[in-house]
Amino acid sequence: MNGLGLAQIVCYCRERQQIQANARQWQVLHHIEDCRTQKMGTGSYQCNGCGHRWFWHHSCRDRHCPQCQRQASDAWVDRQKSQLVPAPYFHIVFTLPHDLNEWVGRHSRPIYGALFHAAWSALNGLADRKYHGQAGMTAVLHTWGQNLSRHVHLHCLVPAGVLSDKGWNPIHKGYFLPVKLLSNRFRGTMVSELRQAYEQGALSTVEKATLDDTLSHLMTHPWVVYCKSALEYRETLVSYLARYTYRVGLSNHRLESWKDNQVTLSYFDNKAKKASRLSLEPAELIRRFLLHVLPRGFMRIRHYGYLSNAVKKRSLEKIKRHSGEPTKKAEKVETDTALTGCRCPSCGESKVVYLGDNNHDTQLRLNSS
Repeated sequence: MNGLGLAQIVCYCRERQQIQANARQWQVLHHIEDCRTQKMGTGSYQCNGCGHRWFWHHSCRDRHCPQCQRQASDAWVDRQKSQLVPAPYFHIVFTLPHDLNEWVGRHSRPIYGALFHAAWSALNGLADRKYHGQAGMTAVLHTWGQNLSRHVHLHCLVPAGVLSDKGWNPIHKGYFLPVKLLSNRFRGTMVSELRQAYEQGALSTVEKATLDDTLSHLMTHPWVVYCKSALEYRETLVSYLARYTYRVGLSNHRLESWKDNQVTLSYFDNKAKKASRLSLEPAELIRRFLLHVLPRGFMRIRHYGYLSNAVKKRSLEKIKRHSGEPTKKAEKVETDTALTGCRCPSCGESKVVYLGDNNHDTQLRLNSS
């Protein structure tokens, strides 16, 4: 491991004034640069096993930070384990045409929101027409390709079944919905969403003539909707979910080297179906990374239908009753709220307690350790 991290590149480019960013993007860059440094504050920890005490700098917990998202992903997956539907799952990907990339750069919030709504409307509308029930969907927004270019798409995990007043109707087929029909419906709904967003003033920098020409052109071409065959829900779904939840556009382990003003990163070439490498100047790497900073407060993971947060608990109980699965009451587990889940650097014990911030004499202790 070479120890190279995104924070080092951010610091290098900032000091040389090579970064052009808006206020939101600067906020993310500062978080990444300060993550796990004294600027974020320092906490005191103690191991309940061996009694060892030590200090750790706090993490920034920014969802764009490559150092913080692994723990968040693990915690999210743990929450999903008890919420799986007893059915296979389909992996469906809805992709925006690259013709819209320029609009996304200027109006990301309304376009991302329209993408979520269009994908769910298309999928649930067809499911209701074909199977006479409501579908369920967990959707995760990704905005990047392997080379950090803008590639906006939704990864959707859809159980093979619909829920109606009559009960749970599992779909025992090799497919859930006709992909071509789903693609056409998604295209039409998304175009309508964009026109509505323009009428509401959400696409203020787009001229009316440009809007009409672009959308008319897009309606004449097929849109990409990809559907992968069903995955068995219990054995593989949890690990599969982890790949598409809290992943960030660029993780530190992909940064291989930095020399001669070139940063080399690894990526998987989907066309060639092989691992490859890409070399970029530091400023260009940061520019591409900033393409994928989400608007403040934007929810990139959303649940729909009978998996929506408002009805999920009741829906899962109903589905399990109709499937003949016993419903188990959640067991109350007594836990120490101070336990962190991390491991002691001395003995490896997992019963580590957070004792609180200790910033007054932290630097002296760290320097002496």
